[in-house]
Amino acid sequence: MLRPEVEKAYGYSHAVKIGNSIKISGAVSMDDKGNPTAIGDIEQQIKNCYDDLEKILNHYGCTFDDVIKEDIFTTDMAQMLEKSAYRAEIYKNGFPTGSWLEVKRLALPEFLVEIELEAHKVE
Repeated sequence: MLRPEVEKAYGYSHAVKIGNSIKISGAVSMDDKGNPTAIGDIEQQIKNCYDDLEKILNHYGCTFDDVIKEDIFTTDMAQMLEKSAYRAEIYKNGFPTGSWLEVKRLALPEFLVEIELEAHKVE
């Protein structure tokens, strides 16, 4: 869907729709070939993640208003907390449920944050 070659190479689907629910795999800051972007810049990585997530939501006719769960994984919780204000620009009508977890490492060492979503579209 978003990056078919990357999805095939890593063996995952970026999103799956089941009825009115959409489950979206973790978004990371990468280019169309799967190479990390914004290396060392967690704030830009956060923005890049949300840009990709918005594309997927839009594909299914959804917006961030339809997000019911957001899980964030980061290798640096202190930085994530410091730079997380951008989320208020994304979730203008209230934040979804979810968890924030600090992890030792993500799929590639350059990734500082990964964000996965669940959305529910009432039709």
